[in-house]
Amino acid sequence: MKQKKQLAVLSVLLLIAGVIWFLYLDHDKPIVTVAAGTTAPQLLSVENPQLHTDRLKRARETEYKSTGRNIFSATPPPPPPPPVTTTTEQSSGPPPPPPPPPPPTLPLKFFGYGTVPFGSARRAFFTDGEEVYVVAEGELLLNRFRILKVGNANLEFEEVSSGRRGTALLEEQGAPPSS
Repeated sequence: MKQKKQLAVLSVLLLIAGVIWFLYLDHDKPIVTVAAGTTAPQLLSVENPQLHTDRLKRARETEYKSTGRNIFSATPPPPPPPPVTTTTEQSSGPPPPPPPPPPPTLPLKFFGYGTVPFGSARRAFFTDGEEVYVVAEGELLLNRFRILKVGNANLEFEEVSSGRRGTALLEEQGAPPSS
């Protein structure tokens, strides 16, 4: 009796397993349906169906020309060599250096100088037509020019940004016209 119960339980379990297998495992297959009365697919219209043999021949005859860069490396290629210039004259030495830049000029007019008692540095007087600037030796003029030396007839200055030196001549003003 016990064996019959076990056999009945086994058959019920096998039946349940078969139903589960049929429902879940058998449905992975794609379903293909063919529609009755389908029409033939439309072909693409091609204007010239002939082969382009000239293009094929040109493609076969091309040669690979390397640029010198390794395509498997992330580093950039080396710079190209400088162009070689050929001249008709053969120079015996190195090329001459470029001419020095012209000396700087002051945008203001240097019209005079003066001193303060008790031995202080000389002061130069500049004008732009409207304002007068008084600058001592060693100070900056317009935050661009350092006044180096104030002489009796000229002024030495240095452009701060480039370090170039220049000279400004004392410009005398004429007497104002009398009315």
